[in-house]
Amino acid sequence: MKTAQQEIDERTNLTSSNKFELLLFRLGTDSALGQSELFGINVFKIREIVAMPAITPIVGATPHSLGVVNLRGQVIPVLDLPSIVGCTPKTGLNIMLVTEFARTTQAFAVESVEDIARLDWNQVMSAESSGSAGKLVTSIARLDGNTDNTRLAQVLDVEAILQMVSPSDEHQVDPQKVGSRLILKPGTIVLAADDSFVARSLIEQELKVLQAPYQMTKSGKEAWDRLNALADEAEAEGKTVHDKVALVLTDLEMPEMDGFTLTRNIKQSARLSGLPVVIHSSLSGSANEDHVRSVGADGYVAKFVAEDLANTLRKVLLP
Repeated sequence: MKTAQQEIDERTNLTSSNKFELLLFRLGTDSALGQSELFGINVFKIREIVAMPAITPIVGATPHSLGVVNLRGQVIPVLDLPSIVGCTPKTGLNIMLVTEFARTTQAFAVESVEDIARLDWNQVMSAESSGSAGKLVTSIARLDGNTDNTRLAQVLDVEAILQMVSPSDEHQVDPQKVGSRLILKPGTIVLAADDSFVARSLIEQELKVLQAPYQMTKSGKEAWDRLNALADEAEAEGKTVHDKVALVLTDLEMPEMDGFTLTRNIKQSARLSGLPVVIHSSLSGSANEDHVRSVGADGYVAKFVAEDLANTLRKVLLP
């Protein structure tokens, strides 16, 4: 039998092979077809799973808020996830998923938990590229591989959900806090990669405030392909990729290729290895930060505080 530490180490090491684990759960029947679909959240965002405890309703709470729970001395807000995504539980809200991401702790009420699926990121399609774009879904996971009749699960954009339900002033781009423009080598850009619609919007706002030219991509693979295309263009002009790209800013969780793999590919490429890479992620914790360093990233910043991101970019770009 594996020890708890062995399971943690094994789960963390999945990122070395472009793999991850997805917690699968159900929210009830949807309003469109009356079916009970599978949804997923990256296991790294789940702190614990508990049977639904007693909830204390809060007077004047925002829509979709069920109230708060006292879990081992910590008061945690509980959100009604089925109502947020438009589902109706058939058997009630039975399970609470306690999550930690983007510097916050909150719980989501769900109908049932099904399984934990170990997947390769190439089994995950961008919701936008697959024609199923929705602001609350980042991607579609093919659970049984890439076969025609595979089961599908919708990977929820829990950062977007949290921002929608509980807007935070911290997640705004304030020019006063962001500070002066970013100094880049003339002719270069920041190449950014993030699969979240909300995250891309915030990153674009910030880079505009910083007066930094940029190109935005929606996955690690798209960023990798774009980097190689820019390197090819530079070589055709008798230049190097450093004349085209000043810095790569990447999320960790992305369909097709995650940020760990993208960073490792860049650092192991003869013509790209000198490019600075900053990882910008809602995943936190020492295990993730240690792995960020192991793949050679030049900086790490937790989502989303505009001032912290600007300061990290300036630090990495210092000559």
